[in-house]
Amino acid sequence: QVQLVESGGGLVQPGGSLRLSCTASGIIFVIYTMGWYRQAPGKQRELVAAITSGGVTNYADSVKGRFTISRDNAKNTVYLQMNSLKPEDTAVYYCNARATMRMREYDYWGQGTQVTVSS
Repeated sequence: QVQLVESGGGLVQPGGSLRLSCTASGIIFVIYTMGWYRQAPGKQRELVAAITSGGVTNYADSVKGRFTISRDNAKNTVYLQMNSLKPEDTAVYYCNARATMRMREYDYWGQGTQVTVSS
């Protein structure tokens, strides 16, 4: 049974920081590209950051320089360090695991964790 479990969300003031964690089970974590997506009310889900099995990262323009994605394969965990948070970062943040094996895409999602940036 595949599970992605996020933690670390909460309420923070503008300019503050949060660190999100996502721990995976039921997959061979090391071969998956891991990503963080977010969805605000009334808006489409968007990619925030991703990291490949080889450690190559990709960020949305809106978070470059403020957010950092990393992974610890020994712990089956991916992190999102969020600094200099802005109200527009408020959203539900979802962890994603994706890999292609034998020409088939495997795509898994966590339940989401709420991040609210407000004074």
